[in-house]
Amino acid sequence: MSYNGKYRPRYPKKYRGDPTNIVYRSNWEKKFMNYCDLAESVSEWQSEEFWIPYRSPLDNRMHRYFPDFLIKYKDGYGRKRIMVVEIKPKKETKMPPQNPKKRTKSWAYSVKTYAINQAKWKAAREYCRDRNYEFKIMTEDDLGIK
Repeated sequence: MSYNGKYRPRYPKKYRGDPTNIVYRSNWEKKFMNYCDLAESVSEWQSEEFWIPYRSPLDNRMHRYFPDFLIKYKDGYGRKRIMVVEIKPKKETKMPPQNPKKRTKSWAYSVKTYAINQAKWKAAREYCRDRNYEFKIMTEDDLGIK
């Protein structure tokens, strides 16, 4: 998933931010950008245009989390909704093994990544709850990618 580039929206007026500087860091993000741009139910969207403060469990200091997307859309009942969306590989949403046979650098990195993600997502859930937004973590399963 190391594919990245700039996304050029077909409907730049739907984008809240600079539509000439929309960066994707994976094909999954690009696919979701295309969905936001083309879906009639999505009235506005943005990518990494705001941040949420969170406390890192690694250094116990405050950091800034830039969620992948914020979208405004109408649901199936015509109600206006706002959702914060994070795109992640499914493997990063699951806790790494607690007692692996070998404690490799890769395992240690996955443990740190999981801990940081959990702190970010906890802060995002609180942020969204306070504003009556939804928060969703989307994986390859949600995006229809195998």
